[in-house]
Amino acid sequence: MVVLSSNLSSSLFSRVPSPPSSCSNCSRCFHFLPYLRISRTRVTVSSSSPSPFMDSQGRRFIDFPYVSEPHRQLMVELVTTVENHLEHHLLPCTLPPDVQYYENQTGTAHGSLNIRSANKSSPIDFILGSWLHCKLPSGELNITSLSAYLKPSTDAPHFLFELIRNSPTSLVLILDLTPRKDLVLYPDYLKTFYEDTQLDKQRELVHKIPKTQSYFSSSLYIRSVVSPTAILVRIEDKTGEHMEEIVRDELGPVAKEVLRVWLDQCACAKREVGESERALLKKRDSLIKIKTIEIDLGSNFPRLFGEEVAARVLGAMKEVFDT
Repeated sequence: MVVLSSNLSSSLFSRVPSPPSSCSNCSRCFHFLPYLRISRTRVTVSSSSPSPFMDSQGRRFIDFPYVSEPHRQLMVELVTTVENHLEHHLLPCTLPPDVQYYENQTGTAHGSLNIRSANKSSPIDFILGSWLHCKLPSGELNITSLSAYLKPSTDAPHFLFELIRNSPTSLVLILDLTPRKDLVLYPDYLKTFYEDTQLDKQRELVHKIPKTQSYFSSSLYIRSVVSPTAILVRIEDKTGEHMEEIVRDELGPVAKEVLRVWLDQCACAKREVGESERALLKKRDSLIKIKTIEIDLGSNFPRLFGEEVAARVLGAMKEVFDT
């Protein structure tokens, strides 16, 4: 899910002309436009695959078909690691086929969305994976993401990973365990999930990569959501010849380690949360889901894919978020 890359995606998508409002074959969006409930058939898929639904060319969510091989391998490993580790918690994906995969009228933009909710007794809320491929006047844009959300029965952090490629010579990485409590008011929370886990060492490793710069969202609200150990970087390689090596050998191990920390220390952590605190966590989580997507996607995706498909996909997202 694209949640933190607002200034990058806005600058890219601003160059794309708006499609006609009558477009019926567009796609890829997330949530926050005015919610339109559209009747659709629920499709239950086998839990043996993250998303077996295929497009007309046989591509599935788990294939990540438009990115380089190192990028694809990293995404496949992250997704399968989460699914294997949480296999007893996760339910099959029930998104409609035209939400699991979608494309725009001209075939210049394609997307895939996979959401797996968890059983009622699990501390896991849902796992969300997606990929987006767009042909823009400035080149191709590829975004792959994996997010994991927890229920208010625990206050442990969520997981967020996003890798953005808008040219062969540059990338943006967003990787964090997003906090769910005020780190000033709750120093033990800071110590448990960020100091004791030594997450800042992973951030330091990434910043040692040549041509790495800090990446800043244009939204101050978004900046306030991430943790002190968040990895938000832009990496430039003028020739592009080392970029895939960087993804495979530098970013891959860091992403896997941060995911390991989340799975071991957060996903199924035994945390005592009272009823009043649960209500606050639920409210906070809901506000962040709505606000981050509203800031980034509310205008960009309808312009790229058209109102009809935007409403369909955003509606499916909102239905999951409101459950």
